[in-house]
Amino acid sequence: MDDTADLLAGIEALEDKLAQARASITQRFIGQEQVVDLSLSALLCGGHGLLIGLPGLGKTRLVETLATVMGLNSNRVQFTPDLMPADILGSEVLETGSDGTRAFKFIEGPIFCQLLMADEINRASPRTQSALLQAMQERVVSVAGENRPLDRPFHVLATQNPIEQEGTYPLPEAQLDRFLVQIDVPYPDRDTERSILLATTGVAEEEAHEVFTAAELMDAQTLLRRMPVGESVMEQIIDLVRAFRPGDPSATDRVREAVAWGPGPRAAQALMLTVRARAMLQGRLAPDTDDVLAMARPVLVHRMALNFAARARGDDLNTLIDEVAQGLMRRESAA
Repeated sequence: MDDTADLLAGIEALEDKLAQARASITQRFIGQEQVVDLSLSALLCGGHGLLIGLPGLGKTRLVETLATVMGLNSNRVQFTPDLMPADILGSEVLETGSDGTRAFKFIEGPIFCQLLMADEINRASPRTQSALLQAMQERVVSVAGENRPLDRPFHVLATQNPIEQEGTYPLPEAQLDRFLVQIDVPYPDRDTERSILLATTGVAEEEAHEVFTAAELMDAQTLLRRMPVGESVMEQIIDLVRAFRPGDPSATDRVREAVAWGPGPRAAQALMLTVRARAMLQGRLAPDTDDVLAMARPVLVHRMALNFAARARGDDLNTLIDEVAQGLMRRESAA
């Protein structure tokens, strides 16, 4: 009983702190509450986020603000076609000591931080993109035959332009799967754009302030994993992920006709974590069906793909995910 009381008290205290963090972020990244919540969810779950949006929508500003508010040491890498793996990971150089002896010294790359912003990640070659794979999954990098642990916590927030595809390299499925969520950054609505104009074209701008420390963020990540998830919500998560696999008996005819490949077990793990984060950000003590529906698109959209026939018909993956998820939840609630 004491453990339960401690857990509830910890969740309630964390919810207050998250409200402060969100308020500090939205002072500089105005509007776009869903984008802010998904970014915070990625950090709370200990995962990585892929921000997709046109230039000028504030993706870089958001990542810089998140680093300040969450108390994380951050670095930024501008991905270009000539970027090499050593430019991210670091390299060994031959150094001559004062006594004339020579020895190799490792110079750390920008990946040795707590929050790495990979700007326009799809502009780098596949060889350079793959340099992030081990770091994103295992939190270590291998350089010159030696494993070097990264700082804790370690997160990657990558940005990508969805329109300009000339001179880009699509991210491989193995790397896309390592992003906990895909965060679509849309155009702001009229009122938000008016607020942005007023806030950014004056003499002074609002400054973000630190709310968390790195240690407090790691404690929050542990607390989130202790949040209870009901059996019915867990079954909905499993049913939802399996419903998008064309070869699964539970898949609908629409999915079999349109989907080339579906999400793997990592998608179910991501949903299990992100529904807790959404509940926590909204001040609730446990996730429910609405959380599963809300997180379905950002968790699944980059982990599956339409086949050629579906793309030729003009099918939209986001619409398919919403329709199948809502239909599944209606059937389960009626059962």
